[in-house]
Amino acid sequence: SILSKNKDYDYIFKIVLVGDTCVGKSCILVRFSDDIFVDNYVTTIGVDFRFKTMIVKNKVAKIQIWDTAGQERYRSITTAYYRGAAAILICCDMTNKESFNNLSNWIEEVSKYIDQDIDKMVLMNKCDLSSERKVDSTDVSKFEKEKGIKVMEVSAKTGQGIDKAFEYIIEKLINKNDKNNKNNMVLQGENNGFKPPCC
Repeated sequence: SILSKNKDYDYIFKIVLVGDTCVGKSCILVRFSDDIFVDNYVTTIGVDFRFKTMIVKNKVAKIQIWDTAGQERYRSITTAYYRGAAAILICCDMTNKESFNNLSNWIEEVSKYIDQDIDKMVLMNKCDLSSERKVDSTDVSKFEKEKGIKVMEVSAKTGQGIDKAFEYIIEKLINKNDKNNKNNMVLQGENNGFKPPCC
């Protein structure tokens, strides 16, 4: 069994969803956690969260996903929930160019409250509405190159790309965690055999 005797998961990660209001953050959350689509989802007031367990790389990852309100008036509440996040998923709507243009503002906003090495990814929602697309692929490529942040197209309505996006970020977090643990073990081994030079 890949489950440890003391707990039912190998990793626990906190992931926070941010982005403009009405881009579909809550719908992405519910689609990922419950695999349903709620068309008339009420605008989030403050924060909402769900738990989901995934198996990635033969490891059990328990994910705590926080959905934050996009409105400016809730900003002082929601920023408190950035603390302890393993990853930030910034959401935009591919049928709303302004929400894509605002990604830079969100990156700047979250960077005030999180460590620089925390993983960030963009979820561009509503890829099922390709005929209404307002963000072209050249804009996306330019953004990825300039910001060094991956953009993945998803649809909360159909579920397209949702699991794939979360699997991508979870695998990245697991690899990062394993690498850090390996480095720590090497350092501990070196320290155990350390002898100060004679003075």
